[in-house]
Amino acid sequence: MSANTQQLSFSEKVGYGLGDGASNFFFQTFNVFLLYYYTDIFGLSPAAVGTMLLVTKLIDAVTDPVMGMVADRTNSRWGKFRPYLLWMAIPYGLCGYAMFANPELSDSGKLIYAYVTYTLMMLAYTAINVPYSALMGVISPVSIERTKVSSYPIFLRFYSGLVDCHLCSTFEGPIGWGR
Repeated sequence: MSANTQQLSFSEKVGYGLGDGASNFFFQTFNVFLLYYYTDIFGLSPAAVGTMLLVTKLIDAVTDPVMGMVADRTNSRWGKFRPYLLWMAIPYGLCGYAMFANPELSDSGKLIYAYVTYTLMMLAYTAINVPYSALMGVISPVSIERTKVSSYPIFLRFYSGLVDCHLCSTFEGPIGWGR
């Protein structure tokens, strides 16, 4: 950031937006495929999956503010928010993989597995995205710069959703879904 003008450069704005675009691209893949996967591939009932999604959102309603408090109280050599961006990306990716790992389990074992892996993925998502969102408040001391930079993650989040939709509509996969 330039000390004279207190303006963020274009590359700083794009860099901030790319973080949200990448995280959203990964997350939107779950949103697009997960219900189909859990019901048609993994073999869970739609009612069980719907209940699981409701329960995990209720957990998320508690963990998001808690993560905000934890991040605000963090003081490390990397700052308040950066440690979560650095260290939670790998667990986030591993949890995303684990959700689709398709282990051979009994029906109740599959439901427990789905609850555990989806809840862990949502916790990892919370641990990354709550601190990432909090960066907006400290990215610049100038409020107009914070307002300008806020459009970049929104645009890149929307664009990553379009890319996901395009990929989903063209992907045929091993089971013939898509076109």
